[in-house]
Amino acid sequence: EGGSIDQIALFQGITRYNRIVERSDYLANVFNRASQILLSENPGPVLLSFPYNVQKEKVDAALLDDVITTRPEQATDVECTRTGKVMDLLSQAKFPVIVAGYGCIRGGAQELLQQFSSVLNIPVASSLKAKGVIDEGDALSLGSLGVSSSGQAYRYIVEQADLLLILGAGFNERTSYVWDTDLTDNKKIIQIDINPEQLQKVFQADVAIQGDIREILQDLLQKIGADAAAQSFTRSSGLAMEPLDSPGDYAVFQSGFSLVKKFFRELEKHFPEGAVVFDDNIIFAQNFFRVSSGNRYYPNSGISSLGHAIPAAIGAQFHRQSPCFAIIGDGGFQMCCMEIMTAVNYEKPLNILLFNNATMGLIRKNQHQQYRQRFIDCDFINPDYRKLAESFGINYHRLETASDIEQLFSGADLTGAINLIEMPLDKDKFPNYSSRR
Repeated sequence: EGGSIDQIALFQGITRYNRIVERSDYLANVFNRASQILLSENPGPVLLSFPYNVQKEKVDAALLDDVITTRPEQATDVECTRTGKVMDLLSQAKFPVIVAGYGCIRGGAQELLQQFSSVLNIPVASSLKAKGVIDEGDALSLGSLGVSSSGQAYRYIVEQADLLLILGAGFNERTSYVWDTDLTDNKKIIQIDINPEQLQKVFQADVAIQGDIREILQDLLQKIGADAAAQSFTRSSGLAMEPLDSPGDYAVFQSGFSLVKKFFRELEKHFPEGAVVFDDNIIFAQNFFRVSSGNRYYPNSGISSLGHAIPAAIGAQFHRQSPCFAIIGDGGFQMCCMEIMTAVNYEKPLNILLFNNATMGLIRKNQHQQYRQRFIDCDFINPDYRKLAESFGINYHRLETASDIEQLFSGADLTGAINLIEMPLDKDKFPNYSSRR
């Protein structure tokens, strides 16, 4: 017999609502509270624990009739004077930039954002979680903004932008380069978010509007259409910039990862839409994967827990089967590899890109940068992945050359089979960035 644990204390920090249901007579209240959180505009995890004796109690099914199961209508009141102020600031700006966060995706505002950006010729940078909020192949896309990104968005904002329109983005530690004030200094700032707690949380905005991003963009587009002087918004975005290729520049990768880049280019080419990508590793896809508006990208952006990509991808396949890729390092893979048997047992197609450098890459990078290459407990021995794939009864591919990658995408079944795709990497090649921590 094992000892008991305090479940409430254990899960309190990672749930919005956490309850041990000790009696069945207040189930309706508990379910309603859980539903209220799950169906809110800013939902979060809920944990309900039912002891065995409660599970055996008889409950009147009629109590479910009183449980909220639909999202309530949101009464958003967008003040015309506030959106009018937004238009005034945009018309005065020479080099505005939109910083789009995951709130744009959750709010279903992607098409409107693309239209708004195109009409006003405003470039768009996204948070990591919002990659693909507009097509990253679009001429107005700056890619993602963040400490491990290519640096294009950061450079444009710091060196050229005079106004930031921040839409549904929390401007957290990652996106803001650990709250680098160069991103916001000497710029007008407009912030729009449905969550009032996010408004002016990190910076002081010249205009802050709490409301539905989709409705606000519709209102702004109507104002543009009704404005006889709409042509005054036509401007040069100034996106022609020199390549970011010098070691002292903002670029994260200078060399050493050509195969990784090749893989993502082939992924873009062969799956321009309909694919979903779950990413443990983050840094490679953030720099090399241009997410189209027809694909979805799900980074492990919360607490960066290793081993996220494979079970998350399998879960997505249960929801809606589509071409699916899990991007993961060998460290994370060893924490979740047995989840592959779930995909095997339920016949869920899955492609796992496994980066094999026999080390915990981020930890080794930090030890290289900050501890003068005193590498401590970051290297390890990997299993034979070919034999491991054989034991699972799944396909195995090893990518060592560009032609291997081309053959994979031209000849392998990447839509109906389970594939373990191993790519060896040099553990002594590091990305050129520092979290400054």
